[in-house]
Amino acid sequence: MGIIAVDLFITLDGVYQGPGGPDEDREGGFEFGGWQGAYFDHQSGESIGAGIDRLQALLLGRKTYDIFAAFWPKAGAEDPIASKFNEVPKFVASRTLTDPTWAGTTVLTDVATEVAALRDRFDEIHVIGSGHLAKTLLNEHLVDR
Repeated sequence: MGIIAVDLFITLDGVYQGPGGPDEDREGGFEFGGWQGAYFDHQSGESIGAGIDRLQALLLGRKTYDIFAAFWPKAGAEDPIASKFNEVPKFVASRTLTDPTWAGTTVLTDVATEVAALRDRFDEIHVIGSGHLAKTLLNEHLVDR
């Protein structure tokens, strides 16, 4: 049986919104997008890279999926993160998405049942960002790491 690992960039006071860039997620008037960049170093880069190397599938919430689907397919095959994210199966938890645009994406509408079944298919499934989904998975006891 595989594991579900949640990868969050989160501050000590619980902020996980918009770590990547100033315009990544301005919902609710959030003005601090890109906050994570100041804390990125060689050691964190190695840790993040090792996690990406291990993942066999991505499990994303709808908001993170939309951000990733707009960026990673266009990033180019020479980018090792883009290459990995574009090649692995992707699963998005959504009640409203019906026609995902990112190749290799499957929509999950019954998170508890469908996510539990993913463990039988993959050794390591990573949730990146997706704070609302992470909370749901924690409540359902579906997070292993």
